[in-house]
Amino acid sequence: MRITVLAGGVGGARFALGLREAAPDAHITVVANVGDDMWLAGVKVCPDLDSLMYALAGVGDTERGWGRAGESERVAGELAAYGVGWPWFTLGDLDLGTHLARTALLRDGATLTEATARLAARWPLGVTLLPVTDDEVPTHVVTDEGILHFEEWWVRTRATAPAHRFVQHGAERARISDAAHAAIAHADVVLVAPSNPVVSIGTIVGIPGVRDALETAAAPVVGVSPIIGGRVVRGMAVTCLEVIGVEPDAAAVAAHYGARSAGGLLDGWLVAEEDAGSLEAIRALGMPAEARPLLLTPGGPAAQVAREALALAAAARP
Repeated sequence: MRITVLAGGVGGARFALGLREAAPDAHITVVANVGDDMWLAGVKVCPDLDSLMYALAGVGDTERGWGRAGESERVAGELAAYGVGWPWFTLGDLDLGTHLARTALLRDGATLTEATARLAARWPLGVTLLPVTDDEVPTHVVTDEGILHFEEWWVRTRATAPAHRFVQHGAERARISDAAHAAIAHADVVLVAPSNPVVSIGTIVGIPGVRDALETAAAPVVGVSPIIGGRVVRGMAVTCLEVIGVEPDAAAVAAHYGARSAGGLLDGWLVAEEDAGSLEAIRALGMPAEARPLLLTPGGPAAQVAREALALAAAARP
């Protein structure tokens, strides 16, 4: 079985870990958001790709939820002393090694897809990790403070600077990578991870060519809700939803994505058991929906969520 997952960082990583356990014989491809990417202190930083890679490699910092385990920050201290970079966005020494290696590969002419493959080859990830595009599409946030890179809004202001809209700079000139397009077109199942619907999944789907690939895919497309009981378990996705006028509600996010039968994205929507009351409204949108436990704790629970998503995909197959 060929499974393709559209994913952001932490939530996407936890779901990918569960899927790898749930479907050990499947060929899994994770197509990742690159809207958080940036150039910082002269190096190319790809937060979502790195969160996915570190988690799947078993070297991520599970306590902080980002970066490498066992980090040191000597280089970050030196950069701060020179007044270089963002003092509120710390690059750990091990993490910086990843960014230096990526930057060297890109400077030598590799695409981001090729550079990601080279980095990922260091570890037995059990999945193929792909950026959705090789083009740069940094997410900017239009705020009362001015236009900020998404990471500045997210990390420095903790999403407290009043935001008016999100803009993927350069998206109109970007295109889906050939590898990402093939992963969607040739999949037996496409899963939308419980990642931020606005700046992770929204950015992925906003890359020219992605929506067309999903619309024409032979595989069923099933999403896993990032909402549990009207709340987002991790991160500040509720704030992002508020910016675009979507309630933090499982049915509202389903309507935001839309049913593929009505020109949207999804053939099925898996919601948390706490949101079972939304099932009738979701099904009225034209997509099958089921309610199951969705808390992505490591090990068995995350794997069971993945199994439930695959089961819904089998039932929703066009």
